Amino acid sequence: MNITSSRLRAIYSKELREYRRNGSVVWGMAILPLIFLIEPLIQVFAVPASASGQLAGRHELLYLLAIPALVPATLAAFAVVGERQQGTLEPVLTTPVRREEFLLGKALAVLVPSVAIAYAVYLFFLVCVELFAKPGVAPALLQGPDLLAQLIFTPLIAGWSIWLGIAISTRASEIRVAQQFGILANLPSVAVTTLLAFNVIHPTLAIAIGGAVLLVVLNRLGWQLTSALFDRERLITGTR
Repeated sequence: MNITSSRLRAIYSKELREYRRNGSVVWGMAILPLIFLIEPLIQVFAVPASASGQLAGRHELLYLLAIPALVPATLAAFAVVGERQQGTLEPVLTTPVRREEFLLGKALAVLVPSVAIAYAVYLFFLVCVELFAKPGVAPALLQGPDLLAQLIFTPLIAGWSIWLGIAISTRASEIRVAQQFGILANLPSVAVTTLLAFNVIHPTLAIAIGGAVLLVVLNRLGWQLTSALFDRERLITGTR
């Protein structure tokens, strides 16, 4: 597989420009993280100093891994069907750009801002906890393994979300439908991170390693599946 970096950069840059021009995409990226930030902050600020020791065995911060699961879904769902509706897809597909370059460029254009937003929200949460939580809450809550999990799993979960979203976008006929299905397809990821956050599933090193390996495999399979679903001729002619 030959990937030309210049064509890859061209698709990547084009996507970022498209996001800046599309207000609904920007608002979607801003609102979803706020929804998942408010609940943990309320919970943490409500914990009295006397009860801070109870947080040591909990993993509240893993709840924020829902952000890299859902934010990329709304962007990735726009990737193909959005361009198709705007009439800008056909000119791109008639150029020499390869299918793999097209898909990878779009995926990277979703991955970079999504991961940046997820890390920024997480950092904001940490700062708020350090500054405004009751004494003893921050040391009990900010555990090294949870911080490392956030660092490692954010791009892996985002990548899987992106490939699901782009795969749906290649077959959808309308942006909102693609976004709805993209979010629904990523609800299992949100469910797992929520169960881990509330200790319904107890996080262990074995689960962390197994989950990371599984996500790496799923990302690879997601790229292959999306490439198989991507039919250049169908997208150009508009046939089903």
